[in-house]
Amino acid sequence: MSSEIKHHPDATTLVSYAAATLEEPLAAVVASHVAMCPHCRAAIADLEHLGAALMVTMPRGSQEALHKVPRTPAQVARIELARDVADGEKLPVPLAAAYDLTMNRIPWRRLGPGAWHHRLALREKGEGDLRLLRIAPGRTMPDHGHGGSELTLVLDGSYSDVTGKYGRGDVQDVDEGIEHQPVISMGSDCICLIASVRPARFKSLIGRLSQPWTGL
Repeated sequence: MSSEIKHHPDATTLVSYAAATLEEPLAAVVASHVAMCPHCRAAIADLEHLGAALMVTMPRGSQEALHKVPRTPAQVARIELARDVADGEKLPVPLAAAYDLTMNRIPWRRLGPGAWHHRLALREKGEGDLRLLRIAPGRTMPDHGHGGSELTLVLDGSYSDVTGKYGRGDVQDVDEGIEHQPVISMGSDCICLIASVRPARFKSLIGRLSQPWTGL
């Protein structure tokens, strides 16, 4: 699968994840991608080895403070469960294990014409949003920007925007400097795991009016 994955989280995101300082919803997406991507799995292992070496030279109080950084179930599981996907499944193991889900057992709720979502509860009381999103083929998402960091992991199908095409296993790592309008490829629904720190900024009036209802 690694040869098929063309888009990965950027280096800053991976460093934050390895240090357990990435916001919970974003960390869940990275954990899921890492389980699917041997390349990023190796990068995380290298970063953790580096972190362990640096901790040896740190004062004892600083070491204890780092050990107290809270980790979500997906973060805790990323080493033990970082092994592609469950047999016959398309959900990454950390995601399936943390939320007791399979692809055929997602309780989708209608979001709009040709769109469904399932919001995933966060374990910590921080800000952010984590959800599964399913969009019908050929649909165009509303043109929008971002209020902060957003990570999108494609689990099935594909979509394209101004930055390229994203298929299974790919991650789109964007921030407030990116505006785009994803278009779902023909052939099958596109299912994604999406995490954001702050709500999106929709350009259309309909998008802005529906935002309090959708939570996007």
